[in-house]
Amino acid sequence: MNVDARPKIIGAAVQRREDPRLLTGQGRFVDDINLPRMLHIAFCRSDHAHARVLEVDVAAAAAMPGVVAIFTGADVLGTFNPIRATSRMADYYATELPVLAHDKVRYVGEAVAAVVAESRYLAEDAAECIAVSYEPLGHAVDVQANAEPGGPLLHEDAGTNVIVSRSFQRGDADGAMADAAVRVGATFRMHRKTPAAMENRGYVADYDPGRRALTLHSTTQVPGIVRDALEEMLEIPGNRLHVMAPDMGGGFGGKASLYPEEALVCLLSRRLGRPVKWLSDRLEDLLTTTQAFDEIVEAELACDEGGHILGLRADCLGDVGAYSVYPWTAAMEPVQVVSFLPGPYRVSNYRARARAVATSKAPTGAYRGVGRPISAFVMERLMDMAAAKLGLDPLEMRRRNMVRADEFPYKSASGIVWDKCGFMECLESVTADYDALRRQQAAARAEGRWVGLGLASYAELTGLGSRIAVAPGMPVNTGTETATIRIDSTGAVTAHFGIASHGQGLETTLAQVIAEELGVRVEDVEVIHGSTQGLAHGTGTFASRSSVLAGGAAIITARAVREQVLKAAAHMFEADAGDLDAAGGEIFVTGTDRSMSFRQLAKALYSEMGRFPKALREQIELQATRMYDPYFGTTSPASHLAMVEVDPETYGVTILHYGVADDCGRVINPLIVDGQVHGGVAQGIGAALMEEVVHDGAGQILTASLMDYVLPTAVEIPSMSVHHVEEFLPDNVGGFRGMGEGGTIGAPAALANAVSDAVGEDINVLPMTPERLYCLLNRDEE
Repeated sequence: MNVDARPKIIGAAVQRREDPRLLTGQGRFVDDINLPRMLHIAFCRSDHAHARVLEVDVAAAAAMPGVVAIFTGADVLGTFNPIRATSRMADYYATELPVLAHDKVRYVGEAVAAVVAESRYLAEDAAECIAVSYEPLGHAVDVQANAEPGGPLLHEDAGTNVIVSRSFQRGDADGAMADAAVRVGATFRMHRKTPAAMENRGYVADYDPGRRALTLHSTTQVPGIVRDALEEMLEIPGNRLHVMAPDMGGGFGGKASLYPEEALVCLLSRRLGRPVKWLSDRLEDLLTTTQAFDEIVEAELACDEGGHILGLRADCLGDVGAYSVYPWTAAMEPVQVVSFLPGPYRVSNYRARARAVATSKAPTGAYRGVGRPISAFVMERLMDMAAAKLGLDPLEMRRRNMVRADEFPYKSASGIVWDKCGFMECLESVTADYDALRRQQAAARAEGRWVGLGLASYAELTGLGSRIAVAPGMPVNTGTETATIRIDSTGAVTAHFGIASHGQGLETTLAQVIAEELGVRVEDVEVIHGSTQGLAHGTGTFASRSSVLAGGAAIITARAVREQVLKAAAHMFEADAGDLDAAGGEIFVTGTDRSMSFRQLAKALYSEMGRFPKALREQIELQATRMYDPYFGTTSPASHLAMVEVDPETYGVTILHYGVADDCGRVINPLIVDGQVHGGVAQGIGAALMEEVVHDGAGQILTASLMDYVLPTAVEIPSMSVHHVEEFLPDNVGGFRGMGEGGTIGAPAALANAVSDAVGEDINVLPMTPERLYCLLNRDEE
């Protein structure tokens, strides 16, 4: 075989290997797991947002048929080691993660008691019979009121509701503001959102008393993190504690935290000696799964006469709900807002503060983009506002301020270092038809139509290594990934990873990486993920890390195995290993017709007597384990361009054009990458135009069904133009950048700018629903 003719598997549009089982109903999800003697849990949940628990009367429930046991907070108190999301960050208060509320409830939906019964139906019936007496405490719903002293405290030990405070400063932002020719500013608000994954959360715990071992099947994105947390809580050694994430119907960050129900099923399975199962219904999901965003940002931008940025300042108030989630902490969302606010622009003078405020709502946690959708929304609105004041086109405003290629690596105003990437290339690519769209807009406006164009550019860090914590000050190291690859006696390749795919197609992309590096076919590789067995350490899938870290681990591990393969083949061919190559499942002597399959090699090595001398046989092992640490991380930028039309009668927004240009480095599989962009943009459209978790003044949730919480459908999602800028990435073994979150980061900002351009008013609150847009445009009539 000609070495130059070897097929390139990385970059090929390989059909997803997961799809045949998932699309034909052959997947195995948590609810498909039914074990002998399994018990089921239903919860009695608080209908108060902030109240003291006086009494929990379970007598009537305990008498119901099929009930095995009922547990309250008092019953489980002291039976496990409490866990908190700790941080090295100053001015941070770590809240305890309660498995069941035992003294007070802090949001509607918090679990007060758990009924364990022979079926879910019986458990649900019994849970409705539990009577809880509460003493209502003061309302603690409003984030701005809670940030001030003197109000009701969610956590009395903290002495304040402000559980995180952090500031950034570079240069003299106040001086820059004072001397600026142009200043623009506003108060921006992005309301609360929920992940709304297709599959709700669920857990099955199975404790084996004989082996003193626990297996947890969980809808988690982070099996390794959950395993380590449960070891700390339950004191079960890691080699007897197995966490497995089976097939999963989406996560988007909402399944990347440790949940009370997750710990409780393990605790009760050990206590009762039987498997225990809980699966959330949609009401529970909307009440209790960690939510997202919910920030108020006061921001101001200063520019000179030429439109060059002189200074930026911001104050971010984040509503983080009742608890600091494990392990990410309450700092993750609001601190990242101000960390990423300067974006891909040159900002010499910057001052910002972020505060996380506890309120009586469900906790906020990781969600696709984490803070950056808000930071992009604020910064991109400021850029358009400044451009309007200066009489500049928004595209020209960005060109004048974006970091240039000769400035990398560039240290941003908040301290983030952007490595070499395609900031300007993305902007120029997505605006290739900008002038034509402006002409279309002008023609539409001449007809009286409300049509607008909106740009947004951003940058994010992905594939973070051990040098940078995913959340500020978080002590859990998530910056490495391990791969174990082995070739068995049939020549088949099995690869184990610590990641946990929940829709990203990682079984396909990682198989492509291994196949190209090792020289086998994609179909020869089986990727095992989502399990803590077989690897000493793993974390999971989050923060756009899996392609970078797991892909990097796959490359260096496959190369180690390949070296062993060629050493063994050299003996069999009686040739030098340097004269050998492998591709398509065949090993060959280059420049000749001599070849053998991986199957033939493995059979000879493992099974055939006398084929290898003892000394050589002991040197060859067709498996390897390697860990990869990118140390810092990779920069992933993108630019989005949207054209919208606003209906002057209904105030509904229709997207006429949507373009994305991103730099995700070396593309492994363009089909999967495009799908990630499409899905991310769809969620960004939801955040921009419709999705909002609404509470009343007493903390009652008003959007607790999918009739009230509005999700985008195929009708609202436009066709998209997607272009990938594959900028070379130095000091990265695979040249990969993360890209799973980018669509959600850029879309709200681009759509806000487009709607603003269409109606001629500042859009500083999202989602911009038809009702909100109507009120904005008709405020003089009210």
